[in-house]
Amino acid sequence: MDSIIWENQTPELRNPVLVATFSGWNDAASSASAALSAVADSLENELVARIDPEEYYDFQATRPQIELTEGRIRGVSWPENLIVAGRSEQVERDLLMISGTEPGTRWRTFCNNLLDVAERCGVETMVTFGALIADVAHTRPVPITGLATTDELIERLGFEDVAYEGPTGIVGVLHNIAKERDFTAASLWAAVPHYAAAVPNPKAALALMRRLEGLVGIPLDGSDLEDAAGSFESQVSQAVAANPEIKELVERLESQQDDLSDLAPDDVPSGDAIAEDFQDFLKRQGD
Repeated sequence: MDSIIWENQTPELRNPVLVATFSGWNDAASSASAALSAVADSLENELVARIDPEEYYDFQATRPQIELTEGRIRGVSWPENLIVAGRSEQVERDLLMISGTEPGTRWRTFCNNLLDVAERCGVETMVTFGALIADVAHTRPVPITGLATTDELIERLGFEDVAYEGPTGIVGVLHNIAKERDFTAASLWAAVPHYAAAVPNPKAALALMRRLEGLVGIPLDGSDLEDAAGSFESQVSQAVAANPEIKELVERLESQQDDLSDLAPDDVPSGDAIAEDFQDFLKRQGD
């Protein structure tokens, strides 16, 4: 783990769950990174480690940022991945949060180093955030899909049977390596409207944060995201109303989502039931 720069090699964490997200390909409308940022803002944070970017980035593709003041160079900011412990006084569970920029190279080494840190900190369960562009309406609840490492966990989380073959990002690679190393892992993905994907989507970020809150049982403050989500929906609705073609598209997407909601089986578990079931699962993992 030569690329890991430790700030605290032995953080005292209680039943920790690893939560990870990365800006870039896995983060449509910055929803996943905004969700984890809001999670971190709700907790007492301690920097555990950072990752030296030298081994993992092509700096021509992911360029460092320079700061100039009065004609002088004040510093250079490099692509950053931080590993932070998040604690709440309200529950006996902590988070180990990993956030940063998707690396450009050596993904397997990068992921194994992250999981080495997680193991040292006592983590057995991992949740990743992602966001994808989809045919959904901004006026409807944000669909959350996902995958998990076991059939039992897929069922407990209420995920549908997803079939996909194609490109992946660092989140997919991290999830696969976690499975190979016998971590219990789940990946939560928020769907964002393709017609509004060019701007940050706090509504999708809020949906991810609330899903995590229920899953791990840690109270989180989503008030800022709630305010931002309301403004986002209002502003997008105004823009849509001014364009008849987009308005027609959104109405069609609304109808499609409403039809799917009407067809949902009665035995699909509620969000509260899923959260309670997952927390029971985590408790058994820690026994």
